[in-house]
Amino acid sequence: MKITSILEDVNFEKRIAITPEIAKKYLALGCEVSLSENYGEHLGFKDKEYKELGVKISKDDKEIINSADVIVQLGLLSNDKISLIRANQTLIGVLNPYDNKSKIDDLVKNKINIFSLELLPRITRAQSMDILSSQANLAGYKAVIESFASFEKAIPMMMTAAGTVPAAKVLVVGAGVAGLQAIATAKRMGAIVFATDVRMASKEQVESLGGKFLTVEGAENLETEGGYAKEASDDFKKKQEELLGETLKKIDIVICTALIPGKKAPIIIKENMIANMQVGSVIYDLAAIQGGNTAFSEVDKVVNKGGVRIMGETNILNKLPISASSLYAKNVFNFFVNLYDKENKKININLEDEIIEKTLIK
Repeated sequence: MKITSILEDVNFEKRIAITPEIAKKYLALGCEVSLSENYGEHLGFKDKEYKELGVKISKDDKEIINSADVIVQLGLLSNDKISLIRANQTLIGVLNPYDNKSKIDDLVKNKINIFSLELLPRITRAQSMDILSSQANLAGYKAVIESFASFEKAIPMMMTAAGTVPAAKVLVVGAGVAGLQAIATAKRMGAIVFATDVRMASKEQVESLGGKFLTVEGAENLETEGGYAKEASDDFKKKQEELLGETLKKIDIVICTALIPGKKAPIIIKENMIANMQVGSVIYDLAAIQGGNTAFSEVDKVVNKGGVRIMGETNILNKLPISASSLYAKNVFNFFVNLYDKENKKININLEDEIIEKTLIK
């Protein structure tokens, strides 16, 4: 069984799918591992380190892809590399099937096995493979660090002989994995933290971390069977807007994390709400890449509206690529182990296995 991964544009994506630690695990299973030259160089993983483990390093991406049984990546390969994938090969990654539908459909027609790991079911057995949770945890943490660095006041309450500096007030919009990590990080740094989410099940989680859960009267539990948020009714949206509008007047920092899988991010913080926020406030929008949770979010720009700074990035995990790669590589390896028939040394696509059935794009 030949496993491969290639490096493409590190300016766009610094994370890698096979770290030296995980390469060793693939090799221990009896697999061959091939990587492109300088694959982990930008993260401090030298080609020499991989070679000493028994990994093959090649300058020729075409050769690596052609000889592989399984290709593991972060996202979908670039067009010139996609064309090299042949029938019966297996591609594993975060492939964004909603936005890349036509490309993925073509691969499926060509009898290539496509597994997109963001489609993993929310079941106990899949937790060790859950790339969304591992990466969102880091994103929530880093969003707090970035927003706090941009905020021009102290975060914790400070009592001095000259007077008291009040603690910063933080609002986290969306209490999924990223939101919960943002709450925990902000609390550890001394902020007063509020959070809101359309899923009532998140109330207990928010409060267990020391946050105050904001909810409208008669709130609906807008949660799918998979545990994700679903779209709210117009009545709920109106009540939520009124509550948010009042809350935002006293908030210093907002972390936005609200996403709906396969859809544009909902605009939760409207133009009039931002107009009423305090000068010097900061909004960090993790949903900016999918349109944003605010009326003014732009990717890779800091937008200033009346003294309120709104930040959003294409890939915040490019600022934590070593930690993110370590977790991602482990998630992918755990998925591969579930897919691999060790006795017969081949991929076993068992559609009775919920993990395989849900992630395989047909």
